[in-house]
Amino acid sequence: MTYEVQPGPPGGGSGPAPAGEWRRRGTVSLWVPVMLLAFLQVAGSGAAGRHQSVRVALDGPGYLLLLAGPALLLLRRRAPVPVAAGTAVVTLLYVVLGYPYGPVFAALVVAFFSAVAAGHRKGVLIVAAGAFAAHALVGLWLYRWLPPSGDTRASWTEVSGAAAWLAAVLAAAELFRVRRERIARERRERAEAERRRADEERLRIAQELHDVLAHSISLINVQAGVALALIDERPEQARTALTTIKAASKEALGEVRQVLGALRTPGSQAPRAPAPGLDRLPELVEQATAAGLRAEVAVEGERAALPPGADLAAFRIVQEALTNVVRHSGSRTARVRLSYRPGLFQVQVDDDGPAAARGETGGGNGLVGMRERAAALGGTVETGPRPDGGFRVRARIPLGGRSASGTSGTPAGNTTPHPAGPAAEEHS
Repeated sequence: MTYEVQPGPPGGGSGPAPAGEWRRRGTVSLWVPVMLLAFLQVAGSGAAGRHQSVRVALDGPGYLLLLAGPALLLLRRRAPVPVAAGTAVVTLLYVVLGYPYGPVFAALVVAFFSAVAAGHRKGVLIVAAGAFAAHALVGLWLYRWLPPSGDTRASWTEVSGAAAWLAAVLAAAELFRVRRERIARERRERAEAERRRADEERLRIAQELHDVLAHSISLINVQAGVALALIDERPEQARTALTTIKAASKEALGEVRQVLGALRTPGSQAPRAPAPGLDRLPELVEQATAAGLRAEVAVEGERAALPPGADLAAFRIVQEALTNVVRHSGSRTARVRLSYRPGLFQVQVDDDGPAAARGETGGGNGLVGMRERAAALGGTVETGPRPDGGFRVRARIPLGGRSASGTSGTPAGNTTPHPAGPAAEEHS
C-alpha cells in the first residue's frame, strides 16, 4: 500500500485552513494592493503636478478620478474586461481634462494585466485600441476645445510614443500570462507524474504480494488437504505435510514483512533484503516437490547472471507458473526450461494437463502479472494450452535493450498471448 499526504494550503501548514481563514486571505489580497495603488496615484500625481505648470491643478474631480481607477480594480476578478474598459475611460478622462501626468496609468496597467492573465486577450486588445484611438483623436484634433488652454496640438511623435507604451504594456501582460500558464502546466505535470509513480509503486507491491501469497497459500492449501486426508490413517505423513505448511507460511511471512518494511521506512536508506532471483530456483523445486509436484529443470545455453530486474521477473514467472500447475492441473510433473541466448533470456514452463476441476478457477491476476512484469522489461509472455494437451507459459525477456522477439519490428512491451480458449483463463 502507498500512503499519500494531501497538500495543505499555499504557504505550508499541516492541514487545510478553515473557510473563514481563506476568506480573510482573499479579502486581504484584494484590498491591500488596491489601497496601496490608490495612495501611489494620489501622492505621486500630487507631487508631479507641482512641476507641470501647463497642466490643470488637481481639484476634487481630479482626486476622484485618481481614486476611481483603483476602486474599479476591486471587481477585476469578477469582470476583468469591463474593469479594464472602465479604468481606460477614467484614465483617458483624467488626461483629457488636463490634470497632471504621473502614476495615474498604474491602475490601467494592473487592469490590463489582470484581464490578459484571465485569458481575455481579445477583449483587452479591443479596449486598448479604443483607448488609443480616443487619445490620438483628442491630442491631434480636439485639443482646442478641451482644457487646459495652454496645451498645444500633440505631435505624431507623442502619439507614437503612447502607442509604443501601450504595446509594451500589452506585450508584458501577454508574457506574464504565458509564464503563469507554463508554471501551472508544469505543476499539473509534476502532480500527474507523482500520481503515476504512486500507481506504479502500488502495482509493483501488489504483484509482489500476489506472487508471494498465491504460491505459498496454494502450497499450504494442498498440504492441508493431504494432512486432513492422512491424519487418522498415516499420522507421520500428515506430520510431514504440517511441517511443510509451517515452512511455507514462515517464508511467506518473511517476504511479506520485507515488502511492508520497505514501505514503512521511507528514503533510500530503507533496509532491503536481496530480491529473490533464479538462484532460489532449487527452493521452488523443493516446495513444488513437497506439494506433490515433480519439477524438472533444464538449461539451454551458457548460464549467466541476469540483471536484477530480469532475474526477479524470471523467478516470479516460474513461481507463478508452478503455482498454477499445483492449483489447476491434473499433471504431477512440470518442466522448466531456461534458455540463455545473446541479448535474450527465455523461460518456459510446461505441464501435461489436463486441467483439474478442483480449486478456484478464473478471476486471478497471475497471468496478467506475468505479462506486466515482462512488458516492464520490454519482453513478452505467451500462455495457453499446448496442441498435444497440457498448458505452456513462455516468457521472453530482452537483455541489453533488444526486443523480446529478437526483431526490430516488435514493439517493446507488447504482449502476445498464445491462442487459447477458456482453459487459459483457468490459470490465475
